[in-house]
Amino acid sequence: MQPQYNPFNVVHFHHHLKTQRETLVYSSETMTEVFMNAKSKKLSVLMFPWLAHGHLSPFLELGRKLSKRNFSVHLCSTPANLSSIRKRMGEESSIQLVQLDLPSLPNLPPCWHTTNGLPPHLMDTLKSAFDMAKPGFSKILETVKPDLLIYDFLRPWPAQAAVDLRIPAVQFIATSATMTSFMLHTFKYPSIDYPFSTIFYREYEKAQVSRSGECDELHKAIESLEMSDTVILIKGIKEMEGNFSDYLSTMSGKKIVHVGALVQDPIRKDDSDIIQWLNKKKKYSTIFISFGSEYFLSEEDFKELAHGLMLSNVNFIWVVRFPVGEIIRVEDKLPAGFHKKVGARGLIVEGWAPQANILGHSSIGGFVSHCGWNSVNESMYFGVPIIAMPMHLDQPINARLVKDFGTGIEVLRDENGRVKREKIASVIKQVVATRNGRIMRKKAKELGASIRQKGDEEIDEVVKELMQLSLFKKAEIEIDEVVRELSRP
Repeated sequence: MQPQYNPFNVVHFHHHLKTQRETLVYSSETMTEVFMNAKSKKLSVLMFPWLAHGHLSPFLELGRKLSKRNFSVHLCSTPANLSSIRKRMGEESSIQLVQLDLPSLPNLPPCWHTTNGLPPHLMDTLKSAFDMAKPGFSKILETVKPDLLIYDFLRPWPAQAAVDLRIPAVQFIATSATMTSFMLHTFKYPSIDYPFSTIFYREYEKAQVSRSGECDELHKAIESLEMSDTVILIKGIKEMEGNFSDYLSTMSGKKIVHVGALVQDPIRKDDSDIIQWLNKKKKYSTIFISFGSEYFLSEEDFKELAHGLMLSNVNFIWVVRFPVGEIIRVEDKLPAGFHKKVGARGLIVEGWAPQANILGHSSIGGFVSHCGWNSVNESMYFGVPIIAMPMHLDQPINARLVKDFGTGIEVLRDENGRVKREKIASVIKQVVATRNGRIMRKKAKELGASIRQKGDEEIDEVVKELMQLSLFKKAEIEIDEVVRELSRP
């Protein structure tokens, strides 16, 4: 009778135990045998993002791609977030949703167990409620019994809960490798300059970070990163961030695996009023303006942007959003005579717009963006140069990355962090109507073409790493059980 198949031979495991989980070198025959055997069984993955939509979206997209590659995918979040995810998924059933209930705290009803629409002063309360949900999450792990946990970067306790159950935990970072390496460098080497001089915070941005209390969160984020098994997954394009992910790997001692841009394909047929309006505009003549679903312009920035658009004489679509619960008329915020001044060259959309369909339209020549990482990846995917107006957190770093790579330009603020209408108008015209803008657009188009041509190559690498890690952990557990049996008198 043949012994039960074990994908890793004893020699390899002795080497593994001796080097304490250093990278193993397998023969091609062994690795082929491992993956052939793995194909017969679905790997179960539990995905656990932070409660922000900017984190949920990439986790959902990665989950969709894994579900097409013989993975059984569960995604865990609060009822407030799962409700919006169900609307996005429609009839799709490739991902199983798992509900995590946060404890009730004063001034934090269940509808605010998400960052979407959350009043800023309640963010710390939400984080406290999230931390208090650790026992509930541990029970979910025990019930689902996944082969792997894929978790977010803000907290270490999800990974610790998995490790306690001998479930391998892999961190998936939904922000840039550039920002992550910048953050880790600042933590590990506070007195040494970051080795990439084009990536930095300006003085007013440093003051902003200090006031926000984000410095206090840094320690937890670093501990969370260190809890990841031998691999860290990160959203983004290696072609754009290779130097930064290599540096991150050196500092963390872990393999960094890019998962790609994770951009959802646009709706193939879109005959909405917005697209019909764009159809009447010349190629590259129009800019798209959006600051994401969770970031809002200050009253001063809103006013300066409106005046900048009037001064630029460039076509534009501006998606205007205000915080949930605030009853604000757009007309009351716009400068007097705005519509008369811009006429048919401007379109204001309140609330939501099909961003992918707009960025993929031939008339779009630039994207005025806060440089949230999802927006940067989407813009690069469609080959649209960025006009950067970052606000805080990772956005200034992402803006400098885009400029450094040659696919965008930043609207510079003054030493007090104020943006001026003349600067906005000047940068818009530079991107849409000058040789420098054409060079940026050409580079963005080339990057976008490269991303689309690669398809899901990065995901194939992710699958390989996750399968190897899961199989390795299972075999390690089996060996431990054998050792225990042999140790008994």
